[in-house]
Amino acid sequence: MAVGELCLGLPIYMEKQMSDIVILNGRVITFDGPDAEAIAIKDGKVTAVGSTAEIREMAGSAQVIDAQGGTVMPGFIDSHVHLFGGAAELDFLNLTGVIGVEALTAVARPYSAARPDDKLLFACSIDYALIGDRSITRHDLDAAIPDRPFAASTADHHTVYANTKALELAGLLHGADCGTGSEVVMGKDGLATGELLEAAAFMPVLEMTHLGGREMLGMTTGADPIPAPDAKTRAIDKGVIANGYKHCAMHGITSLHNMDGNFYQLELLAEMEAEGTLLCRTEIPMHLKHTDPVERVDEAAEMRAKYSGDMVWSNRVKMFMDGVIDSKTAYMLENYPNTDSRSEPLFSAEHFNEAAIRADAMGLQIAVHAIGDAAVRQTLDGYEAAQKANGVRDSRHRIEHIETIHPSDIPRFKPLGVVASMQPLHSPRGGFFPAYESGDIIHPHQIETAFAWKTLRDAGAALIFSTDWPVVPVDVMPTIQGAVAGVELPSVWLDQRLPLREVLAAYTRDNAWVEFNEHRKGRLRVGMMADVVVMDADLDAMPIDQLGSAMPAVTICGGRITFEA
Repeated sequence: MAVGELCLGLPIYMEKQMSDIVILNGRVITFDGPDAEAIAIKDGKVTAVGSTAEIREMAGSAQVIDAQGGTVMPGFIDSHVHLFGGAAELDFLNLTGVIGVEALTAVARPYSAARPDDKLLFACSIDYALIGDRSITRHDLDAAIPDRPFAASTADHHTVYANTKALELAGLLHGADCGTGSEVVMGKDGLATGELLEAAAFMPVLEMTHLGGREMLGMTTGADPIPAPDAKTRAIDKGVIANGYKHCAMHGITSLHNMDGNFYQLELLAEMEAEGTLLCRTEIPMHLKHTDPVERVDEAAEMRAKYSGDMVWSNRVKMFMDGVIDSKTAYMLENYPNTDSRSEPLFSAEHFNEAAIRADAMGLQIAVHAIGDAAVRQTLDGYEAAQKANGVRDSRHRIEHIETIHPSDIPRFKPLGVVASMQPLHSPRGGFFPAYESGDIIHPHQIETAFAWKTLRDAGAALIFSTDWPVVPVDVMPTIQGAVAGVELPSVWLDQRLPLREVLAAYTRDNAWVEFNEHRKGRLRVGMMADVVVMDADLDAMPIDQLGSAMPAVTICGGRITFEA
């Protein structure tokens, strides 16, 4: 697939009718009526949709892209990412698929040799099951890297494992009081085991990376706001983000909903827009932590007032209700199997309700990380409290992840207008992570409604899809394959597969809707933003278990080519 040579058109067309770009010979999914074959783009907008013959006549001196029968559709909108963290991790040692100390040693020592000046060697995506059926300890990491501080985060970014030298350097070897929801796990010998649960426990370690912990900026319960970095640090951070944008554009992404945010990030992106290095439209939220007073929500209104452009904007408050299932920090309705704990919420019900009511009254959208079934219920309760206090409006409040949900809470989504924001590759059905053993981390009856996106959709909930990069790769197509094809699992895992067109819509049209931009993007029709991806294959014709191999050939954001294979 390639961008063609300039094509001369018929002289009867006036210059003002000429196009900047035309895409011909495609399988165009418009999400606005019938499919088409070609589109024309001028001044950042779609100016025509029709047959190849019709659009070819409009080409004039436009740049011609021959789709060669590949799918042409609105650019992908990834509605849940951590941009800075994902971009930073492109430079880290990735431990996906590494199992056992011997395998860890084999990849960690060359990494150590290649980075002699790093104060802390840091890796990402260490598997909770690295050692098998017991927890990873500092001694396991010592065996791999005994002579330098070494730490690694899990893919979900809610746990970090550190070796002895890293714990000593961070002042955590003898433990620390981390407050609600975080823990430096201690051993019988009175020393830290190396397992650090949630951000308050592991931030002292991450602050020793070459990015000073900014790679986790707001990803969980991170520091926010941060002091204004110096010019050198700002330049480093913009370089990291620019690399991340190139990576996203390579995967057909034209818009991002960031899930962490502050004024600093907005300032950087605004500067990048002016410099021409902002390749994807990006929404940045205000991150309200459970340690914040509700009055801090007013900051979100300031962010919205200052940043409201087409490329960079803010209109959302993000909160965390709980942790994750794998580390047993997700807030559950029942105790975890074989334990006396069901974890606890980061926000008290009263605190969250007050924050939700305040944000909703200001016309802000709310997005809440809620993984455990009790966390989902408490979030729904807060949204219901906001409706009762402020009246019903088109709020499009979101719940992020929903990895477990009680059956009685499923029907609540539709009447409350709550959006289910889910990530197919988080589910074992997607084939990226292994399935939970029944009765191991969650109970069999909880598995039946785990990662239940089809069940929620069938109950009338608005459903959107995303990756949660860098928890899983930002590559869109494996996520789409996970939702459409999935993998075979034991029968207790109910079938949640959806048709391809529905999943593609959830990643484009519906993600535009959830950001209140359905009239400007997410469809290919005249007057819409020219955010387009040209795929290297006809997705409708592909075997569904091979969808993950399809790649973008060209990505266009606002009429500008941001990636070309």
